[in-house]
Amino acid sequence: MKTTIYLTFLLTILLTNLYSQNEKAVTLKTSTGNIEGSLMQPEKNLYKSAVLLISGSGPTDRDGNNMAMINNSLKMLAIELSKNGIASIRYDKRGVGKSRDAGLKEADLRFENYINDAKGWIYYLKNDLQYNKVIVIGHSEGSLIGMIASQDKNVNKFVSLAGAGQAADKILREQLKNQPPSVTIQVNAILDDMVKGKMVENTPAELNSLFRNSVQPYMISWIKYDPQKEIAKLKIPVMIIQGTTDIQVSMDDANRLARALPKAKLVKIEGMNHILKPAPADRQMNIATYTQPDLPLKKELAASITPFILSN
Repeated sequence: MKTTIYLTFLLTILLTNLYSQNEKAVTLKTSTGNIEGSLMQPEKNLYKSAVLLISGSGPTDRDGNNMAMINNSLKMLAIELSKNGIASIRYDKRGVGKSRDAGLKEADLRFENYINDAKGWIYYLKNDLQYNKVIVIGHSEGSLIGMIASQDKNVNKFVSLAGAGQAADKILREQLKNQPPSVTIQVNAILDDMVKGKMVENTPAELNSLFRNSVQPYMISWIKYDPQKEIAKLKIPVMIIQGTTDIQVSMDDANRLARALPKAKLVKIEGMNHILKPAPADRQMNIATYTQPDLPLKKELAASITPFILSN
């Protein structure tokens, strides 16, 4: 048994090194600094299709990692796509990793910055690299960014991967509903104003970390986008993928998106968690996978995405 585990680990390392050799650095120049990414190209790019991988919330880099968790989920997905003859670009979000210099002050950052970055990469793939088909895959918060960017005429298909099915204010209300009544009343009042586009002065000290003045402009810009409304605008083929042991986004979210766009293909992957790895429902054991960079992706993920990308 130990020998099998060791060989699997060794094979993973060898494959990662092999596919890294088919990877090169790419740069998207923006008015506020460069966004740095990786272009992974298969040895034989038979299909002239390329995927843009958009990472989730927080200080997440191109590989799906941040300072607190190294899981390599997006790098692994890029490798799986490459095995199937599909090129991809993934990138460090502005202010993160090698895109650190493109970071804006917190008070100046808007959700539209992330949308415009995605649109820039789409243009780069379609016009600079001249791929025939561009497919956008947005993970977690990247799903909302991706579905808005995919309203661009240069996108051929879109995949929502563990994407939220409600606007951010509704998510926050749900997450904080078990707080003491005095807190939930204040939270709801603040969010009510922010939904209207209003800044809230003098937020309570206990809520300052969440609603400090410098972050409110970003939150207001984010809240105004409802995933159900945005996905309904797409006229291209769409796939919605959700794992059943995801402790951050639920099947309810996927079902909301699917109801908003009935023609989309909904794929439920049993035993896949938020970082796209096999994981049990037990919370502690599930979270433990977030720091296991050599744990492979759930195999059904690439098996679902690949035929969707390559179909006419």
